Amino acid sequence: MNPKDTTPDNRVTLNGVKVYPFRSFDELLAFAETHKGILVSINAEKILHATDETRDIINRNIGFCDGAGAVYALRQKGHPEACKLPGCELWLKTIAARYRNKTFYLVGGRQEVIDETVAKLRKEYPGIRIVGFRNGYLKTPEESAALIDDIVAKRPDCVFVAMGSPKQELLMEEMLRRHPAIYQGLGGSFDVYTGHVKRAPRWWIDHNLEFLYRLIHQPSRIKRQIHLLRYAYWLAFRKL
Repeated sequence: MNPKDTTPDNRVTLNGVKVYPFRSFDELLAFAETHKGILVSINAEKILHATDETRDIINRNIGFCDGAGAVYALRQKGHPEACKLPGCELWLKTIAARYRNKTFYLVGGRQEVIDETVAKLRKEYPGIRIVGFRNGYLKTPEESAALIDDIVAKRPDCVFVAMGSPKQELLMEEMLRRHPAIYQGLGGSFDVYTGHVKRAPRWWIDHNLEFLYRLIHQPSRIKRQIHLLRYAYWLAFRKL
């Protein structure tokens, strides 16, 4: 499979969620360049807890694997080269590949975090054109409308929104209707990028144990992880 033949018919359906079996970051980036839309990270939780609303959002856009559980499911369904593409790495790879000739708009996080994010990006990518940014606290419909109007006026090539799912996807769909671009929801990626939240060390990531590292450091996540036993059952008995 190459970016040119990665079509909607190539998607794999997991519990009603359609996922592209991309084999690399480069393949995903090339596809996104020619298919403007929202890049939606897919993991076991999103597959397991999919609702009609979240399925519709994902299936209208570009769902990609951001979790070992999703990768294992795709491999079961005949895509052995499908790989995990962490969203917290994808947005930075997008910037690294395009910052010399594309423009960017960032939304999300506390004001302190978004300010630090923009400052760090400008330091690490000299000349990057960030045409707008703001925190993720949109308290009124008027604030959301003003943000969308600003994006339409400034016409960025890439928009990153870090507000958590499905809030960020719903907002990005409103943006996309007014301004075609590459959009990506980032959850807490700005916090990770600026060091406010520590990501798992590389060994845990490479061995698909990032979820366990988070659980050790955030025991309150146990309720979320217990639900994944049902996902493991689905995988074991091929019920996805």
